[in-house]
Amino acid sequence: MIWFILICAGLFELLSVVFMNRFTVSKAKRDILGIIVMFSMSFALLTYSLRYIEMSTAYAVWTGIGAVGGALVGMLFYNESKNIKRMLCIALILGATIGLKMLS
Repeated sequence: MIWFILICAGLFELLSVVFMNRFTVSKAKRDILGIIVMFSMSFALLTYSLRYIEMSTAYAVWTGIGAVGGALVGMLFYNESKNIKRMLCIALILGATIGLKMLS
């Protein structure tokens, strides 16, 4: 259950970055609200998960979800580069994140 909470924290971080990207284009106040709410949820869930998961592992998984998720969202929805080297690096981050979970 705690890993599910940490994964949710990472997904809220990803949504925060999506709202930041939207704000750079639209300047809409609702996007600022989205940034605040999503980061607040992300930090709250990350903080809660730190009660049960070592800080180094939880933070690495949290940032890994944000990094991989951000790259995938960028490629799928914002026409960012999809070259093989980039995909390999994303796979390495994903593999390391899964490895940390397996070792914890």
